[in-house]
Amino acid sequence: MSHISILMFVVLAALFFSGFPVGFVLGGVTIWFGMLGWALDMFSPTEFFNFMYRIWGGAADNIVLIGAPLFIFMGILLEKSQIAADLLRCLQILLRRVPGGLALGVAIMGTIMAATTGIIGASVVMLSMLALPAMLKQKYDTGLATGIVSASGTLGILIPPSIMLVIMGDMMQISTGKLFLGAVLPGLMLSAFYVIYIIVLAWLKPHLAPPLTDDEWQSDGESLTRLVLRAFVPPTVLIGLVLGSIFMGWATPTEAAGVGAAGAIVLTIFSGRFSVPLMSDAVRTSALTIGMVFLIIIAAACFSYVFRSLGGDDVIHEMLDSAGLGPWGVLALLLVGVFLLGFFFDWLEIILIVVPIFAPIIAGLDFGDHLPGKVEAIYWFAILIAINLQTSFLTPPFGFALFFVKGAAPPSVRMEQIYKGIIPFVVLQVLALIIVVIYPDVALWLPRTLLGN
Repeated sequence: MSHISILMFVVLAALFFSGFPVGFVLGGVTIWFGMLGWALDMFSPTEFFNFMYRIWGGAADNIVLIGAPLFIFMGILLEKSQIAADLLRCLQILLRRVPGGLALGVAIMGTIMAATTGIIGASVVMLSMLALPAMLKQKYDTGLATGIVSASGTLGILIPPSIMLVIMGDMMQISTGKLFLGAVLPGLMLSAFYVIYIIVLAWLKPHLAPPLTDDEWQSDGESLTRLVLRAFVPPTVLIGLVLGSIFMGWATPTEAAGVGAAGAIVLTIFSGRFSVPLMSDAVRTSALTIGMVFLIIIAAACFSYVFRSLGGDDVIHEMLDSAGLGPWGVLALLLVGVFLLGFFFDWLEIILIVVPIFAPIIAGLDFGDHLPGKVEAIYWFAILIAINLQTSFLTPPFGFALFFVKGAAPPSVRMEQIYKGIIPFVVLQVLALIIVVIYPDVALWLPRTLLGN
């Protein structure tokens, strides 16, 4: 009868295709299978009262999660105040002489935006609206243009302060600050792969990424020095303060999020664009996003409780033990499974499926000399999942970044061109994943160096 937990898992995955909000699907499946377990004498009705403790004593009482709304607000305000748009224009002008300069500006902008917000949709739409028309006007290859916009806009899923890492840290009961440190080098490595790919492609095939002409890069009479001081320096200083305060131990991730939110307001004021309607719009958008995220967090906490009460953990352990895969086989199975799930599900849905069930299993595996510390295994696994989940935004048929790009792109851009354009960037993401699997120090060196073993 314990296999009812597997049925619960299958029903959850199937209902994700229904189009209903993820939080409602999670909550509904949790209640119905709790009642089914009650009817089968596998779940006590008094256990429903434990939901309150898991909500108020767990998710709602976790001070680290306070950072998520603040990071979300910071990113949304920078986007709505056009500070991010100014930064992108500045990068494009600075890189005008470099092969593929426009695309390089998008890649660097995506990296910078990743360090300000984990809201992937906002980053992809902003880059699509600002950079895609300019690249197409400059006769860029449509596949390259849409591919770099899609891939760069999704870097926020990995590069801290990623909202996904905040949620993963809470679900796995591990240090969010250590996760942030572990994600820095893999995130920058992936961004570097994008940059190298663009430079090599533009050098070998200049017709795919022609340079800007002198007339096209003029900044409305503003000197280059003034443009850099106005558009480039302030947001990069803000990012340095937010991440630097975390990495140097001056502030917790929650405190750093407060610094970032306050800094975004200050930048908006000094840019001359501060207004009550702007702030109202930013707060409203942030509240809607935050409400969706926390509904899912609360529903996920209840779902994992019922799943475990129905024997789900024991069933998964039995299945893996009977398969005789060994530590590396289990890891390969999980990574391939997450990659395939990315074709159909959003990253948040995949986390809810994979993390609560398989994180304890990975933590108990022995990878020998390849990964001496079992405590480090869970952080390594979390970073591998984070890298892997970037593909969920780019792989058809349900790659959300692809739909964001299509929605914001000119009508002349066809969906098949977008699909073709993301293939090299998915390959680069898989390459980065393989490198971190083979060399765990890419993810673990910085936490070891700054925090010790």
